Amino acid sequence: MNDNIMNAPHGMNLVVECKDGSAVIGRFDESNGFEVVMHDVDTWGADQGSEEDREQWVRSTATYGVAVKARDHNFAASLVATWRSLGDVERLH
Repeated sequence: MNDNIMNAPHGMNLVVECKDGSAVIGRFDESNGFEVVMHDVDTWGADQGSEEDREQWVRSTATYGVAVKARDHNFAASLVATWRSLGDVERLH
């Protein structure tokens, strides 16, 4: 979805793609418009690979579950490019 992150459902596992090429997958808690708070997250750094590599990581996470790297993760809401439900991601075959 390209909707405002503040409209994301509380407690839902989301894939948040950021404007700098990074991504966060985890359970959405809240956003106050300035900061996003998520829990039980895995992150993709902008320097970890191509957009195709990132999408493969997203699909792998949708298939096998979140490899939790941090219990709590906060980041600037201004970084959010898009977000979508992890449940809507096509799984690996």
